[in-house]
Amino acid sequence: MSQTGAIWLVILAALVAANLPFLNHRVALVGPVASPRKGLLIRLVELVVLYFLVGGFAMLLERRAGQNAPQGWEFYAITGTLFLTLAFPGFVYRYLLRRHS
Repeated sequence: MSQTGAIWLVILAALVAANLPFLNHRVALVGPVASPRKGLLIRLVELVVLYFLVGGFAMLLERRAGQNAPQGWEFYAITGTLFLTLAFPGFVYRYLLRRHS
């Protein structure tokens, strides 16, 4: 796989993973169906876990392409903010557009 393909794969994985907690009623994506209302706190915890999973996937692809570059706290602050930005469509759908009965 080319480096460009790997970059787009990581971006697509981040987009899907960032929106999964808001589009799914299950705890940890495969667990039992949560109570009728899965709270925002549980969704945020899932979001953090998925951030680290996507980060691990990206590190794996980077290792396959060559040597991993050392990262400082700035890298994690920016990628965390980007992950939250990618989660915005799922948040809007869940809490602003969807009618609650």
